[in-house]
Amino acid sequence: ALLKGVDELWVRLTPGQQFVHVVELSEDGDIKEINITHVVKEGSEKADASQFELLKVLGQGSFGKVFLVRKVTHPDANQLYAMKVLKKATLKVRDRVRTKMERDILADVNHPFVVKLHYAFQTEGKLYLILDFLRGGDLFTRLSKEVMFTEEDVKFYLAELALGLDHLHGLGIIYRDLKPENILLDEEGHIKLTDFGLCKEAIDHEKKAYSFCGTVEYMAPEVVNRQGHDHSADWWSFGVLMFEMLTGALPFQGKDRKETMNLILKARLGMPQFLSAEAQSMLRALFKRNPANRLGSGADGAEELKRHGFFSTIDWNKLFRRELKPPFRPAVARPDDTFYFDSEFTSRTPKDSPGVPPSAGAHQLFRGFSFIADGESSSTPLLTPALLPLQQLHGKNLLFSDGYILKEDIGMGSFSVCKRCIHKATNTEYAVKMIDKTSTDPSEEIEILLRYGQHPNIITLKDVYDNGKQVFMVTELMRGGELLDRILKQKFFSEREASAVLHTITKTVEYLHSQGVVHRDLKPSNILYVDESGNPESIRICDFGFAKQLRANNGLLMTPCYTANFVAPEVLKRQGYDEGCDIWSLGVLLYTMMAGFTPFANGPEDTPNEILNRIGNGHFSLAGGNWDTVSEAAKDLVSKMLHVDPHQRLTAKQVLKHPWIVQRDKLPNSQLPHQDPKLVKGAMAATYSALKNSQPTPELKPIESSFLAQRRVKKLPSTSL
Repeated sequence: ALLKGVDELWVRLTPGQQFVHVVELSEDGDIKEINITHVVKEGSEKADASQFELLKVLGQGSFGKVFLVRKVTHPDANQLYAMKVLKKATLKVRDRVRTKMERDILADVNHPFVVKLHYAFQTEGKLYLILDFLRGGDLFTRLSKEVMFTEEDVKFYLAELALGLDHLHGLGIIYRDLKPENILLDEEGHIKLTDFGLCKEAIDHEKKAYSFCGTVEYMAPEVVNRQGHDHSADWWSFGVLMFEMLTGALPFQGKDRKETMNLILKARLGMPQFLSAEAQSMLRALFKRNPANRLGSGADGAEELKRHGFFSTIDWNKLFRRELKPPFRPAVARPDDTFYFDSEFTSRTPKDSPGVPPSAGAHQLFRGFSFIADGESSSTPLLTPALLPLQQLHGKNLLFSDGYILKEDIGMGSFSVCKRCIHKATNTEYAVKMIDKTSTDPSEEIEILLRYGQHPNIITLKDVYDNGKQVFMVTELMRGGELLDRILKQKFFSEREASAVLHTITKTVEYLHSQGVVHRDLKPSNILYVDESGNPESIRICDFGFAKQLRANNGLLMTPCYTANFVAPEVLKRQGYDEGCDIWSLGVLLYTMMAGFTPFANGPEDTPNEILNRIGNGHFSLAGGNWDTVSEAAKDLVSKMLHVDPHQRLTAKQVLKHPWIVQRDKLPNSQLPHQDPKLVKGAMAATYSALKNSQPTPELKPIESSFLAQRRVKKLPSTSL
């Protein structure tokens, strides 16, 4: 009965005491204090704002900002965090209570699918929460607008969410604000619940809360009509999220807030018949207007959901240990990448103003706010300054020339020029690809590099600038030069070394193909060494200007599960053709490494028609010269990679299983002679030039008409309170 009619709760530490006061703020504004025993986590070191370097603004609300910060003091120096800064003076009393509650809830929670609070502290005018920095952005603005899901994929996210909610309910916390924006993704694609400002803490399951809070479309009927609600209100919201993820629409949505609330209280649920019987059954069990009959409301709580047929394929122990692979991995290339946070915020200069001190009475509310998580003082591995990522500065009001000095040309492309550049702040050398936006849209290339550039043999994207006419893509500098140049310069190059080279490249291509990415321009000049070592592991696949990510008809990406079940045969055939073209290019490289000359051109003087006729007829020789001493396994692999029918060529996965790759140590170690390097290079250039000119030129359209641009412009309408 103590909590009935309470509007909000908050907890504060009384100086010099080891217990906590709970303060009730009742509807009439009276404040009462009740002592309850509650052990406060002991901090080993008190944090303050000077220990954090501001890198970027991630978001801004009515009473505060969220920054990306780097810790500058030990023991966790160089660690990146999200810093939520709230101005005390601009917080209404209810919001102040809410902030205090968020800090206390986060301090108690330690779960793989709930955001972790690392530090909390205050100054005279502000409150600070230092949280996990989750680079994937929020679940819905990323996934519902980017990726096509199957029911099986959705099940994964809902299962992780159910475990997170169950943990909060076990601590006596009603979440109450379960909505898409509060479910974040980490870099691996697992979810994290965040934003606990509307939670009710320390409520027994018999007790109810009465505040009207949360986001209206996700509210349970008992929240809407203020009958009082308990933890089962969260399972209604869980049902709304499930419905939205499976169908792309909300179950109850009117033209305004009032109509939406009426629909929640009275409307019949329109159940889409394309959902599985298990999904329909679970939705009906979650959308019970009487909370007592709702799935998850019983004494077993989330166990009721876990036993439901919809989740029959989930291994809950593996899920909790994060051993199940997420359906989708967000595109995050580097530790401080903020590509998926709104550029409206990230382009601003990060600045934390001192904050106007609040009234003396308000200051009392925030006693005991400071906190340091257990284990923060333990030794953690530190990044050396050399390994620190550059701060990514792309934004509307920042120029490439502010951060870099341009040097000489490195290479030329159809719509771009590549130059060496030096980062002013660190004096580090990089390469920059300068792309003419009026001729081509680089969004696909940037997105592919962000998503897959963490692979050790794919070029790493360091920075992106856009001045409206040109895009500047800063990447690591390829100091070792082109692969073919290096091979042709070597006095000794054996079949065994060629196998190691092809293994590294094919392994990378297989990774790309498994993710639905085709490179489509794998000529030897796009395969380079990052350093002078000549080690196959220093090979990088570069220039993704012609690369494509497999998408559904509506332009969205697809999970592997979606691709396998719902992609039209002709789309898969086209994808297979493109994959076959990548393998063909690797076959040309392999042939050249073995024979010492190219398969379809004798030199730069060959005409395009001569070259194309040889390619079209599949005419190449595996006899004479080096071929008399090359292993039979190499000849077999070359012929299968250069098969005239793209759909009959080996896949990258099959190449990796071929005896010539697997049994490398049995291959000859003798030298493979080659033609004059200039002749080989000229013949290779002529081959790819003939291919390029034979294809119809792609029709260029304004950037605004691309799927990517259209998706980024669309914003989810909000009817939040």
